[in-house]
Amino acid sequence: MSSDQAADLLTGLAVVIVVAGLLGQAVRRLGQPPVIGEILAGIALGPTLFDGAVSDALLPAGIRPFLSALANVGVAVFMFLVGLELDRGLIRGTGRITVSVSLASILLPCGLGMALAPYLLHSHPNGNRLGFVLFMGVAMAITAFPVLARILTDRDMQRTPLGALALCCAAMGDVLAWSLLAVVVAIVTPGANPWRTLLFLPYLILMLYPVRRLLERGFRWLAATGRSGTLLLPVAFAGLLLSGAATERMGLHFIFGAFLFGALVPRTGTERLRADLHERIASVNNVLLLPVFFLVAGLQVDLSHAGRSDLVQLAAILAVAVGGKFLGAYAGARLNGLGHRVSSALAILMNTRGLTELIILSVGRQLGILDARLYSLMVVMALLTTAMTGPLLQAVYPRRLAAEASARDVLGSRRERVAAGEVPESGD
Repeated sequence: MSSDQAADLLTGLAVVIVVAGLLGQAVRRLGQPPVIGEILAGIALGPTLFDGAVSDALLPAGIRPFLSALANVGVAVFMFLVGLELDRGLIRGTGRITVSVSLASILLPCGLGMALAPYLLHSHPNGNRLGFVLFMGVAMAITAFPVLARILTDRDMQRTPLGALALCCAAMGDVLAWSLLAVVVAIVTPGANPWRTLLFLPYLILMLYPVRRLLERGFRWLAATGRSGTLLLPVAFAGLLLSGAATERMGLHFIFGAFLFGALVPRTGTERLRADLHERIASVNNVLLLPVFFLVAGLQVDLSHAGRSDLVQLAAILAVAVGGKFLGAYAGARLNGLGHRVSSALAILMNTRGLTELIILSVGRQLGILDARLYSLMVVMALLTTAMTGPLLQAVYPRRLAAEASARDVLGSRRERVAAGEVPESGD
């Protein structure tokens, strides 16, 4: 890197951090998750506005490979934090309703996305038809667990029955969606050796047993000796990067390895260490590295030449993404005895996509599954489905109901239907 490139890189990073921070705070004041403003910052600095003049001036082509490298590190760290936040207890023993809602909210939009794929192929031809169809299904089915958790926290709903149920369903749905994406990546990766992908099974066994046991002992030792201040971050960063590198070499994406390492961090007796680890890593990642990822993603979004056919395709994408998620989650909730209002609120929450969707779309772009036009339309879908969550939730399930009537709505409606013999007693 030359002296001029270093100066350009540092200047560009400063501008990106400031713009992302300002827009993030601006949308927060409007009652939206900050991630929406940060994504908009990346788009605003890209070719959509002023024909790319802003991005060309601030971020010359010579420094963009460095930005992409930083963005990849930011995504790996974010996926580690997603795994770190994932409470495995939410998935275990949560009953029939969580399984039903999770499966329905994944399978229906996934199936509809696969059905929509042949129509999109006419305007966005792709040599790997199977990979394109499968990817579109997964891209429609994702729910952003971290963004959903932030929305529930902002509305003081994270400890209500509805909030807990939404988190359970999103957690299980995330595991299912990432598993499906891993299969798609293994299929469509250019030049991938399918036999090498089979190494993931012994790697998973290695991580679930000896590595997890080692982490448990290590975290207990850190908690007992008080050395977490010096050793906690090196262990976490080295582990997530090495795990990401391992899955990348297997023909999968590095996001799976980073997520897996975060999910294996011990939960019992390490609450303070985990909270400290999350706070210290997120404080750097959210301010520096993720804004770079938003910028790199935004540089590939070009809506300046969107025409009528693009708007028609966007409408179809939104109909499948929103309709599939809503109908799947709503049907799963209603079949388990929940009332109309609670089922609708749960279905709205499951439509949250945000940054997680952007990561999946970036994977599709890197693998050549999505061209620039379709990628841009899918990013707009991710923005709109996340932005609509708050207003729709307020309309269907106002804050006063979340505080006063959530237990009655979630549990009472089921008791009434059990008493009437409409649903069995088991599975509460």
